[in-house]
Amino acid sequence: MKQKLQIALFVGAMLSGVLNTPLQAATAQKPQSQASKKAVLPVGKNTQAAKKPVVKTAAKKSPVKSAKASGVKGGKVVHVAAESTRKAMRRVTFADVDQGRLSLHSSSVLVIDQNTGQTLFEKHSDAVVPIASISKLMTAMVVLDAKLDMQEVLTIGEEEVDSLKGTRSRIPVGTTMTRETAMLLALMSSENRAAHALGRHYPGGMPAFVVAMNNKARALGMRSSSFEEPTGLSSNNVSTAHDLARMVAAAARYPEIRDFSTTATAKVELKGRISDFNNTNALVRSDTWEIGISKTGYISEAGRCLVMQARVADKPVVIVLLDSAGKMTRVGDAMRIKRWMESASLASERRPA
Repeated sequence: MKQKLQIALFVGAMLSGVLNTPLQAATAQKPQSQASKKAVLPVGKNTQAAKKPVVKTAAKKSPVKSAKASGVKGGKVVHVAAESTRKAMRRVTFADVDQGRLSLHSSSVLVIDQNTGQTLFEKHSDAVVPIASISKLMTAMVVLDAKLDMQEVLTIGEEEVDSLKGTRSRIPVGTTMTRETAMLLALMSSENRAAHALGRHYPGGMPAFVVAMNNKARALGMRSSSFEEPTGLSSNNVSTAHDLARMVAAAARYPEIRDFSTTATAKVELKGRISDFNNTNALVRSDTWEIGISKTGYISEAGRCLVMQARVADKPVVIVLLDSAGKMTRVGDAMRIKRWMESASLASERRPA
């Protein structure tokens, strides 16, 4: 009897020990994701106030890339990244895509798969048309190819005042800024005075700069393109959608152009006052887009224009939209292209193997 009692006590102790053991798999807490912060860094300097940061940027937001801010600190470009989880993207084969399902309102259109060179959609893509401020991508490439000092201070002079279209600028005559800041404002906010100053301060002046622009175009195989000045205000800056796709792909190889053209906002000190500048392409602020290169353009002869290098349906694509009639047409066409590619991807997934 005593032996049975001891056995019973032993079994009870074993069961009690098992039930009281903490289950780590059930009670372990997931590590909390660190909230991403907007980094604000100086991007330029002013000779009058060298100790104070005069340009600050807040970079675009993206669900698939780290949030970043770019700028200049101590004469060097710096980046701050906040980690984010990459969304799973759908894959697509465009062999069976019906282009007839995509109706776009831009007069000239081209969508190219950068991986394969395949044309996914085109509409009057060989028409030679004015390209407005899309020209500024070529302006930036020519400046960077010359390996000029990006911290050299440039002065915005009377020469930068627009005598072609009479457009206004938020940059007063007499303003000083670094070449880097001028490029940022030209690419992000499409500031014509900043772009013109980049050309005027090129070795040999504006004539040499325009020659360099056209030489670069020929080197890229842009046979139907011609440039007359660095801003795009002249309707004699012309190209085709096919040529611009080459230019966008080339511009994507420059880290400065990628960073500056997709920066969402910037704070710049102009003659002692801080001014806010925004990207002319609202899509760079969208969480649903992953954009590597962006540039908008407008003059009456060119209509509304937009070029982008982006990742859509897990494919790197170049999108060229020229001569859109309304203010929102180019953005609407870009959204329609994105939905068309994603729906084709979804249809490909559902198709039985």
